[in-house]
Amino acid sequence: MGYYLGIFALKGDIAMSESEEEPKLTPSFDDVRWTTCSLEDFSELYWDEIAPCLEAAGIDSTSEKPTHQWFRDHDARPFLAALRRQHDRSFGEFWTEDLGLGDGDEGYTWATTDERTIDALERFLDRRQSRYSLATSSVETLRTRLNLYVRAYREANSTDDLLTPIQRDGDAPAYEAVDACYAAFDWLNEEAEREYSAQTLQRVRRIVDAWYQHLVGRRVAAMNPASGLYDEFKWELEESSTPALSAAHIRKLMQMTTTPREQLLMVALAGWGLRASEVAALHVSQFNRDVADGDVPYIAFENRKNGPGEVSVLFGLDILDARIDELASDETWTGYVFPSPQGETPHVTRDTIRNWFQTLAAEADLPEHIDGERPSPQLCRRFWYDTYTAVLEGVLEGVEEIAAEQ
Repeated sequence: MGYYLGIFALKGDIAMSESEEEPKLTPSFDDVRWTTCSLEDFSELYWDEIAPCLEAAGIDSTSEKPTHQWFRDHDARPFLAALRRQHDRSFGEFWTEDLGLGDGDEGYTWATTDERTIDALERFLDRRQSRYSLATSSVETLRTRLNLYVRAYREANSTDDLLTPIQRDGDAPAYEAVDACYAAFDWLNEEAEREYSAQTLQRVRRIVDAWYQHLVGRRVAAMNPASGLYDEFKWELEESSTPALSAAHIRKLMQMTTTPREQLLMVALAGWGLRASEVAALHVSQFNRDVADGDVPYIAFENRKNGPGEVSVLFGLDILDARIDELASDETWTGYVFPSPQGETPHVTRDTIRNWFQTLAAEADLPEHIDGERPSPQLCRRFWYDTYTAVLEGVLEGVEEIAAEQ
């Protein structure tokens, strides 16, 4: 998450501050560009900046929701204001829907209500954190992957009790527990409403295997039903034949952008993963912002080669708005965000997008060739795809972390 924020927001080091009267830990948002923050970035800021301040004051950052007065007293109101302005989110909605936390003693919202299962999951994460000195954000990543498996198990087996089939001295035959585990991964592989990458499934498999093995070692479980997943499911990461720009390349390109047009060009290519032809023909009517709670804005396409008809937009709307403001003063503007200055066609061509990109690449002093290819929008899209699939694993339905990493 911070990886992507670092590319598009150019976020620097964050320093802590103290009050003069009494030492007090306060969140610091130095150099944070709120207009580029996705919901995932806000989540990271919560865990990295706000949560430590809460814990220092004796407040449980996972179960005690900070009040607006707390934000006011700790000079953290910009966080709330930006959250509302950029994502139309109250902190209460963010706390429940994006952080996955509950009110009072509810804690994290697991995809199961079985207390024994929840206790086993939480104990595993607690031990992982203490023994490996994991940061809170790393623990939350593991929690999300485990919860994806729990949800899949529930959907595939019509039960959210994951312990009874594997308990010691149980009556159920071992093969039933193995079948139930495999059924969960079959559901992720074939029946889930969204397609998970091979890397996502590999990482979920690893943490699930580790959890079951932990239960066996603790004498909670009689066997590990996930031990054969490595042989049963062959999720192999395919090498791309298309080279990709690196994070450093994208960072240099973003640093070169000085106008809303150039910024939107880079966001559309590297942030939304659009093709050059799709960028050229973008129209304001394609952007759907009025979505249901829990959903995210998206770009709609009537026809799209080898892909869905919609692309999620979890950041960059502020850059789009800046471009719209720039164009709206022209009474002849027809809604295309990259209109043609010639008037012969309503919008620019794919070649124009390529030329604009290559001009930026030259200004950013990118190599003339990357793995034998000249820097192009296609290499930019490949960066988006590689980054997207690398960070998307374990993200539950409804968690807005998807395109925040685009």
